[in-house]
Amino acid sequence: MGGFLILVLVLAAVWLILILPRRRRQQAHSSMQDSIEVGDEVITAGGLHGIVKELAESEVRLEIAPGVVVKLDRRAVAAVAREVVIQAEPNGEGKRPNRANEADEEPR
Repeated sequence: MGGFLILVLVLAAVWLILILPRRRRQQAHSSMQDSIEVGDEVITAGGLHGIVKELAESEVRLEIAPGVVVKLDRRAVAAVAREVVIQAEPNGEGKRPNRANEADEEPR
């Protein structure tokens, strides 16, 4: 009975560590692919970056250069590109010291 309980606990741990996160990633990826709209900038599994020009049930028409539109399977979209805005901290913390103004220091 004790060996069976250990086996059940090991299987439960494997499920929690390996299977559950993979399932969550797959669901998140599937919902991302379903939420694609015309005008979104996407990245394909092959590394192409482009703008969605047309959507169909299982296909995406992607403009990868001005006037160049390719037809891809909808499952080939790996990610929707998002702009990342980095704001400087107003109080100046996190800045590197200005070495140009440290001429008064003794040489090392």
